Amino acid sequence: MTDHPKPPFPDQQQAMPGATGQMQPQPDHGEHSYKGAGRLAGKRAIITGGDSGIGRAVAIAYAREGADVLIAYLDEDHDAAETEHWVAKAGRKAVLVPGDIQSSDHCRAIVATALRELGGIDILVNNAAHQASFEELDEISDQEWQTTFAVNIHAMFYLTKAAVPHMQPGSAIINTASINADMPNPTLLAYATTKGAIQNFTAGLAQLLAPKGIRANAVAPGPIWTPLIPSTMTGESVTNFGKQVPMQRPGQPAELQTTYVMLADPLSSYVSGATVAVTGGKPII
Repeated sequence: MTDHPKPPFPDQQQAMPGATGQMQPQPDHGEHSYKGAGRLAGKRAIITGGDSGIGRAVAIAYAREGADVLIAYLDEDHDAAETEHWVAKAGRKAVLVPGDIQSSDHCRAIVATALRELGGIDILVNNAAHQASFEELDEISDQEWQTTFAVNIHAMFYLTKAAVPHMQPGSAIINTASINADMPNPTLLAYATTKGAIQNFTAGLAQLLAPKGIRANAVAPGPIWTPLIPSTMTGESVTNFGKQVPMQRPGQPAELQTTYVMLADPLSSYVSGATVAVTGGKPII
C-alpha cells in the first residue's frame, strides 16, 4: 500500500501518444525489481505497444525470463530505444519495428520480421491501444470511432491471423483487455467497446485454437500509470487517477509483469480462454 505513488498527482497534459520521460511520477516497469527464473528460456515474443507502459514492463520481464522480443510501436522512438536497452541488458535480442498497426500489411510485416529476425514466434502479446475521452456522444467523430477499432481490435485480428500458422503447440497469445470490458467508463465509450470485443475475441479464439495446442488469454488491467493517461485524459482525471479503486492508487506497469509471464509460461498449459483481472481490488463481473 505504501510502495507505490498515490494521487493526487501533478497536473500534466501531453500530446498523444505520450512520452514516458515527461510523466510525474515516473512509471515503474520493473527495471530494478523484476527477477527472472528462466521460465521463458529460448522463447520468441512479439509485443505490440512494447515501447512504454505495460508493453515495456512485459518486454523487460520476458527478456529476464530468457525470451527474445520484437517490440512493435507507432513512432515513439525514444521510448522504444529505452525498452531495447533493458532487453539487451538482460542479454536478449530486441527487434524494433515502428509503424501503424491499423494497416493489415504492416501487421503482416511485423510477423514476417519476427520470423526473419527471431527465427519463429512462440508468444504474441497484443497490447497496443488507442483511447480518447469524450463527455458527449456527438463529440465522437466517425474517424475517432474507426481509429479506435482499427488499432484495438482489427490489428489484433490481423496479427493473430498472420502469426498462428507459424506458432507451434505450446505457444501462447495474450491480449490486453481492460476493466472497461465489464465496467465501461462512459467517457471512454469507443475504447471500452473495443475492450469488450477483445474479451470475446479471446474467449472464442481459445476454443478455435485449442486443437492446435495454442493457448489464448486476456489480461484486464484497471487504472495503470502509463503515457496513455496524461495524453488522453483531462487534468483533473489525471490528478486523481486510480483513486476510485479500493487500493486508492493506480497500478504500476511492473505490477502486471507476473501475470503476463504466467500466461506465457508453458507450465500454464491448462489456462486458456481466461481473463485475468489486475485491478487494485476492484472486482469485474
